[in-house]
Amino acid sequence: MIPTAADAGVQCVARFGASERNLHTIHASAFVVMFATGLVLYVPTLGQVFSDRPLFKGIHLVAAAAWLTALALVAVLGDRRALRRTRRDIERFDADDLRWLRRRKPAPPGRFNAGQKVHAILQAGLALLFTVSGTLLWLGERNNELRLPGTIALHDWSTILAGVLVAGHVWIALSPDKLPALRGILRGSVPAGWAASHHPKWDAPPADGQERAARPGVLRVAAATVVVALGLLAGAAFTGLAFT
Repeated sequence: MIPTAADAGVQCVARFGASERNLHTIHASAFVVMFATGLVLYVPTLGQVFSDRPLFKGIHLVAAAAWLTALALVAVLGDRRALRRTRRDIERFDADDLRWLRRRKPAPPGRFNAGQKVHAILQAGLALLFTVSGTLLWLGERNNELRLPGTIALHDWSTILAGVLVAGHVWIALSPDKLPALRGILRGSVPAGWAASHHPKWDAPPADGQERAARPGVLRVAAATVVVALGLLAGAAFTGLAFT
C-alpha cells in the first residue's frame, strides 16, 4: 500500500501535477497493452494459445492509435508550463549528474537524479522509434514498396530494450526506499523529509501550492477535437487492416 504521508500529518511537497501524472499513466498503460499483444503476435507458442491473431493485432494497433491520441490531448489540454518545466529538468545534466553516473563520489541530485533523466530520455527516444517503425510496418502491409529492410528488427529490438528498462524501473519503484516516489507519481506529492534526503538540490514547492492549468480556450478545444477525430480515424483504419 502506498504511504499516505498527508493523512499521517507529515508535511508534503508537490512533485508532479495532473498533466505529468496523466502522461505517465497513459504511456505506462499503453505500453502494457502493446507489449502483451505484441508478444502474442511475436512468440509462436503464445500465438498458438491465443489463436485469434487478427483480434490481438487489432488491439495492438488500436492501442497504438489511442496512445498517440491521448499523449497529444495532454499536450493540447494539459498544463504545458508544467510539462515544459519537467522537460527542462530532465534534459539538464550538471557536474553532479555526471558524478552520479560514474558512481565515483556522492553527488546530490536535484528534482531528478541522473538515472531517472537517462531513463526518461531513452523512453522518449524509444517512443519515437516505436511510432516510426510501427507506422512503416503498417504502411508496408498496404504497399509492398514501403516494406523497408530492418523495420521489423528495429521494432523488435526497441521493444526488448523498452521491456528491460520498464522492468528495472518497476523493480526500483517498488523497493521500500522508493515508495514515496511512487506515491508522487500516483498522488502528486511526497513527504518533505524524503525529498530533502533523496533530492537535496531540489527546491520543492509546498503540496498545497501546485500550479493549476488554465481552463482551455476555444482554440485548444478545437485542436483537441481535431486530435480526437484523427485518433478515431486512425483506430478505424488500423482495425480494418487487422481484420482484412
